[in-house]
Amino acid sequence: MPEAAVSLIQDEMSQKIIDTVEEIAMEGGAATLTVRRILRKLDISNRVFYNRFQNIEQVLNIVYKNTILKVRNAIKSDIDPERDFFNYAIDVVSRSLLVSYEVKMKFNQYIFEEDSMGELNRAWWTGEIKKLIIYAKEHKLIKEVDEDILSYSLWCFCRGYNADAVARGLPKEKAVADFKYSFSFLLEGLKRVN
Repeated sequence: MPEAAVSLIQDEMSQKIIDTVEEIAMEGGAATLTVRRILRKLDISNRVFYNRFQNIEQVLNIVYKNTILKVRNAIKSDIDPERDFFNYAIDVVSRSLLVSYEVKMKFNQYIFEEDSMGELNRAWWTGEIKKLIIYAKEHKLIKEVDEDILSYSLWCFCRGYNADAVARGLPKEKAVADFKYSFSFLLEGLKRVN
């Protein structure tokens, strides 16, 4: 039966299932998830679960989307014109790395697969990066650059570093310190020389 033809219940129990899936995955990783484990933890039947979700992947997709929103919200802040722009940029990407590091360790296969293939996610990140580039250009902080090309390249750099650091299990503090170090050199090359 096509997915669109299935009518699933959306209620308080649906949210409890989603919360339980997130809790189990955060404790032991997404690989530890099974419908049976969810059923036992909530003391519900198969029918209760399957009246709300078609499978565990559907619930994980919801948890993934909630996770992405947490990461995005963690980096949102207005640019303070009194603050050094380059330190601000390093802080923004470092916050993103910290938050995503904490949640992606548990959702590794789901997050990185969607992150690398998801057009909406790429568009959101490159759009946010482009705003920073435009601000820096308008305030004559960086050289004249193509915002589209640079925002995509910076997204690839940040995403690639993040994915590799998490996948290799690099300690979070070292990952952030090394990232700040590397990113500062990248930003240095963009600075306008007066």
